[in-house]
Amino acid sequence: MELIASSGGVEVTDTNKSTTSGHEMVHLLRALVVQLDLFGANFAAQHQLHSTDVRALISLLDAERAGQPATPGWLGQQLGLNSASVTALIDRVEQRGLVVRERDMSDRRRVIIDVTDSAKNLGWSFFGPLIGQATDVLESFSPTQLTTIGEFLTKMSAAVEVARGSQAPAD
Repeated sequence: MELIASSGGVEVTDTNKSTTSGHEMVHLLRALVVQLDLFGANFAAQHQLHSTDVRALISLLDAERAGQPATPGWLGQQLGLNSASVTALIDRVEQRGLVVRERDMSDRRRVIIDVTDSAKNLGWSFFGPLIGQATDVLESFSPTQLTTIGEFLTKMSAAVEVARGSQAPAD
């Protein structure tokens, strides 16, 4: 399968390759990651955000979708940041109106970070077209293929976590 970008969106064509080697798949995945990173960097630049701020917002949105309360400690673990850096990051994005700090009603000592509707609208206005394109591409696959793709992505995410865990922490 080959994806070709055009002015009308993304065109999917089947190249009828019977096999793609593991190395070729890793290279294709790396190319996708680079494209997504550049897309995110463009969003950050257009909205005067640091790339870490964007990663934080994405992590917070993922936590919200999963029903996971997002504390500063949790966010620090997700981003590999110490508590002082997390505090500075939250201060920055809170000042921009992108997040709010709220006390956890079940434990008033705990602070929960929530993404504001303003941040969600900002993200949707930028990333919505990409999400639409991705959805269009995914609709070209059968349910069985989508299951396989989901398994692949889950296993690749786990492999990256294992590899990250074996590295020395970044300072």
